[in-house]
Amino acid sequence: MTTLEKVRVLVVGDSGVGKSCLVHLICHNQVCSNPSYTIGAAVDVKIHEYKEGTPKQKSYFIELWDVGGSVNHSNSRHVFYNQVNGIILVHELTNRKSQLNLRKWLAEVLSRDNGGGRSKSTSEYDPEQFAGCQVPILVLGTKADQVDSKREAYLSNTSLIAEECGADEFNLDCLNVKHLAPGSTNSVKLSRFFDKVVFRRFYQYPARDSPQKVIDRRQVSRESSQFGSHQDRRRLNSQKSFHMD
Repeated sequence: MTTLEKVRVLVVGDSGVGKSCLVHLICHNQVCSNPSYTIGAAVDVKIHEYKEGTPKQKSYFIELWDVGGSVNHSNSRHVFYNQVNGIILVHELTNRKSQLNLRKWLAEVLSRDNGGGRSKSTSEYDPEQFAGCQVPILVLGTKADQVDSKREAYLSNTSLIAEECGADEFNLDCLNVKHLAPGSTNSVKLSRFFDKVVFRRFYQYPARDSPQKVIDRRQVSRESSQFGSHQDRRRLNSQKSFHMD
């Protein structure tokens, strides 16, 4: 039996924004109506078909690390920020503060020490910090079903953090499987994001374990634009939890 290679994607955001429900929906195509409180990080896995439908199609494991958002663990969750291949920033559409806090989350992840030590201070936000970021980023807004018509203008605008990172972005209701139905716009965007993660990890550099280098973002954009639409057909129901002391 062939062993699949894997990539590691962090799912971060404030506590209560719906990260656990989102991960469950992505991995199992099922609604999780009563999620448990995440302590430390919970890991779920799905199988993704890279460049599905093309001669280069290949299966990969996507490890989704749902990092607990409690402020009580802010000084210890840096242990989950090593060897990150992709980042999903999650905010709640009915909670403006959760969107603003995405900057702090991204800074916390990207400012980790190279040796895996404690993250540096993120009190001062610097947009230029993300200019050379080589980690693919996706911004997701949850609880779209709870947003009234008065906020349509807000929903139609790309969030500032997505513009700064050059990240894709979409909104969804994690309690509605149709929002990630195969072939839907959301599903295509998610699949393309996973393709970018796999591409950066295994195809961008000849030496797989060589240090990441700052490259022209326009070059990556041209590569990414070649990715076609994909449908997630196979899923692996494997979940394990990691707990902090």
